[in-house]
Amino acid sequence: MTVFLDNVLGGIALGAVYALVALGFVVIFKASGVLNFAHGSLLLFGGYLTAVLHDDLGFAGALALAVLTTAALAGALDRFLLQRGGQDAHSAHVQTIVTIGIDIVLLTDLSRRIGGDLLSLGDPWGDAVTDLGPVTVADSRLAAIVVSSVVIGGVFALFRFTSWGLSLRAAAEDLEAASLMGIRLSRVRAGAWCLAGALAALAAVFLAAFPAPGLERSTGLIALNAFPAAILGGLASPAGALAGSLLIGLTEALVVGYQSELHVLGEGFGDVAPYAVMLLVLLVRPTGLFGAKGAARV
Repeated sequence: MTVFLDNVLGGIALGAVYALVALGFVVIFKASGVLNFAHGSLLLFGGYLTAVLHDDLGFAGALALAVLTTAALAGALDRFLLQRGGQDAHSAHVQTIVTIGIDIVLLTDLSRRIGGDLLSLGDPWGDAVTDLGPVTVADSRLAAIVVSSVVIGGVFALFRFTSWGLSLRAAAEDLEAASLMGIRLSRVRAGAWCLAGALAALAAVFLAAFPAPGLERSTGLIALNAFPAAILGGLASPAGALAGSLLIGLTEALVVGYQSELHVLGEGFGDVAPYAVMLLVLLVRPTGLFGAKGAARV
């Protein structure tokens, strides 16, 4: 039972971090119809900035600057590379392909800078642990749950109670109609990309924190595990992204935790478990857990 509870807590913490990343996929898709395959590179960029700046600025200062810089970079990529291609459905498909090229460029440069090193982000939790009854939990995991919950709550409030959130929801329903109603789609897109970049930079801290060894050049690839979470939720549903992230996080943690009992599935099954869950769910609900009936299949 202790092992099970430990895996469940670890899965919830991992799912909370995945939710930050998955929300980035969702807000960009809602605002522009673009699947941002450069999201993992933005996450790695934010983590790298935190790692190289924390000695001079302290953890809080480095993280704040990394979040702002990553948000600005994401907004600039959309403004100067993607929006020039237009904002209709056909352009969104082309822009999705462009994000693959952006990802390759960013990942190549960051991999060159990081090399084979493991970078510490200077987080204040270190390798400290807390005993919760029979379960011992890393403080970084508890921080991931608390911080992610607060940030996700703030993002949902942004969607619900601000004019930008209303504009985003209108754009998600019909880009052309939203434009005719006077909504400035370029501003909605810019806000979505900046928000996604900021969330990615924040997620990097917890993906590189203990019990992970630190930030490495492959850390950005972990963001791809949040992609099935976004798909599971219906891709255009923030609530679905949250539910899908928790499901993916729990699945991954339980599969890794019980790897010895599941050896028949292969040693690396934990890496593909999120995609296996995604395929199983989509076989039953092709539009995702929270996808509306009649929505286009992804």
